[in-house]
Amino acid sequence: MTKGGETCPERTDEDLCRMSARGDPFAAETLVLRYNWLVRVCCRPLFLMGASHEDLLQEGMLGLVLAIQSYCPERGASFRTYAERCIRNRVISAVRSAASGRHAALNSAVPLDAETDDQPSYEGDPETRMIDTDAFHERLRRYQDMLSPLERQVLDLYLQGMSYEEISLQLHRSGKSVDNAVQRIRKKLR
Repeated sequence: MTKGGETCPERTDEDLCRMSARGDPFAAETLVLRYNWLVRVCCRPLFLMGASHEDLLQEGMLGLVLAIQSYCPERGASFRTYAERCIRNRVISAVRSAASGRHAALNSAVPLDAETDDQPSYEGDPETRMIDTDAFHERLRRYQDMLSPLERQVLDLYLQGMSYEEISLQLHRSGKSVDNAVQRIRKKLR
């Protein structure tokens, strides 16, 4: 990263924040690269239900970017301390939001038919409708055969409208186990 012959990595974090506030994209990029490890450290012990670890890392990176944009050295904290606090707050907020179930309908939606037009058509003559319906039910049976017994149980309860927490209580499994089963079901049904 050079700008006008200067290498940004030789600058202090505080200098890079000032440069970034003045619109220098190289300074912000240098800070992001410099503190990428901190985002990973802050995210490592946490689990975001209904999402991948990469989603949690993305939340941490947003916390880092917000720290770069809002850092004020006059308040007395080092940039590293401030950035760590911003990253942790952002990640913990995402985990709490996911656990609250506020967005459960959006996060847990499984598009069973969005990628294919396998559903039977109700147009045409009765014989064609019967054949289409039989073929559709055969495909559903094949999908069921691809799933483990736990995945079938989870899918049945899930399609009944139960939340991850309700399913975990019903099946005496952890929330993470239920979430993992839903992720495997989604992958298999693609």
